[in-house]
Formats: sequence, structure tokens, C-alpha cells
Amino acid sequence: MSLWGGRFKKVSNIHFKKFNNSLNMDYRLIKDDIKSSIAWSKILLDIKILTNCEQKLIEKTLKWILKKYICNINEILSSDSEDIHSWIESTLVKKIGKLGKKLYTGRSRNDQIATNLKLWCKRKSNRILKEIIKLQRNFFNHASLQQNTIIPGYTHLQRAQPITFSYWCLAYIDMLERDRLRMLDTIKRLDISPLGSGAIAGTSWNINRKKLAELMGFSNCTTNALDSVSDRDFILEILSTASISMMHLSRFSEDLIFYNSGEANFIELSDEITSGSSLMPQKKNPDILELIRGKCSGVYGSLISMFTLFKGLPLSYNKDFQEDKKYLFQGLDIWEDCLKMSSLVLNNMKLNSLRCKQTAQEGYSNATELADYLVSKGISFRDAHHISGKIVIEAIHQNKYLEELDLLLLKKYCSIIEKDIYQYLTLESCLEKKNAIGGVSKIQTKIALDNIEKRLISLEK
Repeated sequence: MSLWGGRFKKVSNIHFKKFNNSLNMDYRLIKDDIKSSIAWSKILLDIKILTNCEQKLIEKTLKWILKKYICNINEILSSDSEDIHSWIESTLVKKIGKLGKKLYTGRSRNDQIATNLKLWCKRKSNRILKEIIKLQRNFFNHASLQQNTIIPGYTHLQRAQPITFSYWCLAYIDMLERDRLRMLDTIKRLDISPLGSGAIAGTSWNINRKKLAELMGFSNCTTNALDSVSDRDFILEILSTASISMMHLSRFSEDLIFYNSGEANFIELSDEITSGSSLMPQKKNPDILELIRGKCSGVYGSLISMFTLFKGLPLSYNKDFQEDKKYLFQGLDIWEDCLKMSSLVLNNMKLNSLRCKQTAQEGYSNATELADYLVSKGISFRDAHHISGKIVIEAIHQNKYLEELDLLLLKKYCSIIEKDIYQYLTLESCLEKKNAIGGVSKIQTKIALDNIEKRLISLEK
């Protein structure tokens, strides 16, 4: 029986009924609906709608329903219920009779679904936070091992200055930390319970909404029922955070796709996470990284779809809201999967250290240090930059690294250059001079690693 059938003389058109139902999507809220329903039963006990025995029977039956059906989703989906809320109600009534109908006193599906979505988002957010921390740990493990592995840093996809692979990993740890903090900030705002708001104007029953919120694990309750039942800002925030994080994962994927290419050959991906070509037997393709990069668009699509869905909707609840779960579930599922796959990549990757260092040398990434050396001798940076550029041209012409050029040749370009230039031009020296906070030197890298390790240990407890 429909939850709203009393007003209607005719049954729903079968095509409309199918079009209107959302059970195939919102069945995922079964845990959350039962959690909020148990909390609601305790509040109904407080206001004497339920007796102590009735409340205990309802709670016991709801827990039984969850245990029985959580692993039998197909049985839920095979019913003709409109949504998960009506399915739970009908299942409860079948089990304990008319008493089951008393549970829905004072509660609307409007505040019920808003509450369940927030409960689901809290559960999902905590799982995603764990995956972010796991990925940070995997980056940290590489960073710890590769502190002496020199690679070329790039700007405009041109070799720029030498860095270490450890330093590259630290950059992504920082990106992920911002993602984690954004998620925590979002959770603070969604941790407010709408239950007890009724349809749009609150409830007539004298319930303690703060106690109700606490029973479900919320920190507080909302203050305006009209807003409460129509608020989906928390979905927009989570999908926004997901989109930023997926952009970070896409950049990570692009870096490794390039590092894995035959032209760079900095890394090798395990056979376990690569695939081949149906035509070219020599190919070993980084499909896992390309898919992470590609799936970024799905999360962006979910966010834009949500913005478009809610743009221009009047207060308060509208049936359009039924579509929000599709975009929420899709976006966060993709994000969680891509975080897991990114960890899988890092756990199945080898670094070609010699090739990395050779490429850094070939790119004249120590040219800035040559210019800085000249500045230290009293030459203006603009003149030093010009002189260094001329010396790079000479090195290219001779097919030599800067540090391989003869001192007499260097003096032709600038007479104040002395033997001490060579200690400036080693890649190791280039790294060690970057010793300001956030720099690539060993000291600064060690400081960063120590701080990150302390944070990860505290988060992993």
C-alpha cells in the first residue's frame, strides 16, 4: 500500500509508478533509515506515544530487518515499494502488525530522507578519510625510501630544476592533506540533524530534538524546518571536495603516465596493474592511471548535475530531490575507488633511479645555480641569467653537461668564474641550497617527513 493513498480514488498508472519509485537507488540508505527510526522510536517513548514494551519490540524488529536483509538486497529490490522508507515500514508492519504504523507518528519522509542522507554521508566520509590517509601513507613510504633519488622537476613540461622523488611525493601528500581537511570541515556542517522538522514547518509533538540528534550521533539539530528538509548544501560541499581531490588524483595520474612513458622511463608499473594491446604485442599500457584520470570527469559531472538540479527550486521539498542520490552515490563511489586504485599504483611501482638522475643532468637543470653563483660574485641577476643562457648554448653545442665544461671555456663567458663553480653545479649541491622552509634540501625534506609521520601516526590510531 502506498504511504499516501488515502487521498486518491485511483491507483497509480503502472508506468508512472515505475517512473516515480526510487527503491533501486535509495536501498543503500537501509542502515541509516533504521538508525534514525530506532532513535525516533525512543523519542516517541519519551512523549508516551509508545510504551516501553512497544519501543523495545520496534527496535528489536528494526535490527532484525537490517540483519536479515543487509546481505539480501535483491529481496528488497524485488518488492514493489516506492522507496526504502516505505519498504522498511511495510516490512515492520508485516512482522509486528499495527504497532509498526505508530512509529511514523510526527515524522515526514521529507525530514526522514534529509536525515538519512546526512547519516549516509557521515559513514561514507569516514571511509573516504581512511582511504586518503592510506594514500598519504603510501606516498610517505616512497618519500622515505627515495630521499636521494634525483629527478628533473618540470615547468611547461620542460626540465626546470632538480628535485627528488621524495619531494615529489611530499607535494601530493600536501594536496591530500588539504583534501582531508576540507572533508573534515564539510563533516562539521553536515553533522546537524534535520529529524523532527516534519514536512516543512516542524512537528506538533513536544519532542526533544537535541536528544534525538544525539541518539543518532549528530552534534546538534537544525534551527529552521523549512530549510532543513530542502537543504542539500552538504552534498554540494562533499562533491566539491571530491572534485578537487579527483583533480589531484588526475594530476598524479598524468605525472606517472608521463614518467612511465618510453620517452621518460622513470618508473615501471607492475604487470598486475597494466594491460596490453590487442594488436601490438610490445605494449604495456598504464590503463589504471588513464582510468583514474578519466573518471575525474564523472565526479565533476555529479557536482555540476547537483548544482543544475537545485538551481531555481522553490522552498521547500520538491520531487526533483529524488535525483540527488544518483549524483551523490556516483560521485563519492568514484572518488573512493580512485583513492584505492591510486594506493594500488604506488604499491606496484618501481623507480628507475639512474635514468631519473641522467635526465635531470641532460636538461641543464643546474643552470639556475650557475646564475646564482655569478650573482654571489657581484653580477646582477639579469646579467647572470644572460651569461648562463649563453653557457647552456655552448654546452648543448658540445653535447656536454654544464659541469663537464672546461674552466677556461667558462671564463670566456665571464672572467670571474673560478674552480669553485664546479661544486655549485652538482645536482646534489643544487638541492642542498634550497634550504628555506618548504625547500627540497635534505634538511627540509627530513623536517617535512618527520612532521608528516607524526601526523599519520596520530591519524592511524
